[in-house]
Amino acid sequence: MPFAAAAGRRIEYEWIGEAAQGVPALVFLHEGLGSIRQWREFPLQVFKSTGCAALVYNRYGYGASDVLAEPTRSVRFMHEEALESLPQLLSNLGIEAPILVGHSDGASIALIHAGAGHAVRGLALMAPHVFVEEHGLAGIREAKRAFETGDLRERLAKYHRDVAKTFRGWNDVWLSDGFRAWNIEEYLPGVRCPVLAIQGEDDAYGTMAQVEAIRRKVSGPCEAVKLPACGHAPHREQPDATLAAVSRFVKALP
Repeated sequence: MPFAAAAGRRIEYEWIGEAAQGVPALVFLHEGLGSIRQWREFPLQVFKSTGCAALVYNRYGYGASDVLAEPTRSVRFMHEEALESLPQLLSNLGIEAPILVGHSDGASIALIHAGAGHAVRGLALMAPHVFVEEHGLAGIREAKRAFETGDLRERLAKYHRDVAKTFRGWNDVWLSDGFRAWNIEEYLPGVRCPVLAIQGEDDAYGTMAQVEAIRRKVSGPCEAVKLPACGHAPHREQPDATLAAVSRFVKALP
């Protein structure tokens, strides 16, 4: 796959479908341990349903993009992605006013990017988080145990150049004392585009309180979707319902 430059780093990306004149692009922002390949067929399915070409990419430290050079990530790593790396990547690839489709950390990055005033047509968010919950930290501690004593390291190693750095770069900062005060609600009033927020009832990393905060505080219209029998990955655990919601949302955008 090709690479583009963003914030001085090589970022691996892939286009799914061809952009049509006057049709906005979809930009997929993966979760904290995600990658291009971990989206599976979802970006292709959304493209087929909506006609919007999809950009998928591996953030710094993920997939075949540049390996994390720092010993750990900053508490503001999602801010850095949203305010520095993502704008440069979009500019270098000639993408203007995209529709952002974000999952987990990727959804938070989308909110910061739009809330800071960058041109965005819409946000489709899955399992977003805007503040830290003890419920979510318990899930992240369990992920640490699964990585150290279970098969999570082996499962993730298929997708990342340096799986230990990828995992530690996410897990260590989320479990750090400094991260407990992390909160991006200040960006929500700046989000003026339409928002779709999807949350699984059984998500080990977040609750409906995250979606409710988004719904109350964004300035644009917001649709909240609560999925039963669904954990942290709606597009994998409830693929039909998630695809239907995202496709309907994208088609209804101006």
